[in-house]
Amino acid sequence: MSMAQATPSTAKPAKSAATAPAPRAARRPSTVAVLWHSTVGKKTVMAVTGVLMLLFLVAHMAGNLKVFFGPDDFNGYAHWLRTIGEPVLHYAWFLWIMRVGLVACVVLHGVAAAQLSRRDLAARPTGYVHSRPRASYATRTMRWGGVILALFIVWHLLDMTTLTVNPLGEQGHPYQNVVADFRNWYADVIYIVAMLAVGLHIRHGFWSAAQTLGVNGRRRDRALKVCANVLALVLTAGFIAVPVSVMTKVVS
Repeated sequence: MSMAQATPSTAKPAKSAATAPAPRAARRPSTVAVLWHSTVGKKTVMAVTGVLMLLFLVAHMAGNLKVFFGPDDFNGYAHWLRTIGEPVLHYAWFLWIMRVGLVACVVLHGVAAAQLSRRDLAARPTGYVHSRPRASYATRTMRWGGVILALFIVWHLLDMTTLTVNPLGEQGHPYQNVVADFRNWYADVIYIVAMLAVGLHIRHGFWSAAQTLGVNGRRRDRALKVCANVLALVLTAGFIAVPVSVMTKVVS
């Protein structure tokens, strides 16, 4: 045998391209995530949650006005709210389910509004050069109005639900708790300021929601604006009527 004869190679054969593992495909985001991260999706979330909260406000105001019919009617209404859904739901479960849903609406509404505001500022980092404001008073106060309402919701729950900040309140006596609360001047001020913010928020928010959901149109714009103004006025007056009536001893 020749000394020049080659010895067998100990190197491993290279893997072919056909046997190499294919790279994993990038995971596609869900439809919900895509919608949430889009401007249209955030505006839709704001519109839908705004409509749900508006419906709650209408029902809540109607219930509050029962205070003018006396303690029996008002306390009976408050008890009925806690029995909705029985026997499927336990006592007061409906109220807590509704509260959790409302908190979720408030959080989604607020987060979407804040993120849209940041996008708007990023798109035009320099302020308008016009000295004359382009937006209505309600439009320009939407941001701080939303903050006021968020803080008021927390205070209202502590005031009328847990009675933490209502020192004269007693569980199971809603009519008496309302009267006791609004005999305090600071409770009246907080409530009235918050309800004025509600009116301004509804006046602009109703119109914005109609535009986002495609309800507006050339023939319907005037009717929608009138409806927004009437809703804002009726809800503000209806809510404020309760503390004013307690202050003036119409309700006692």
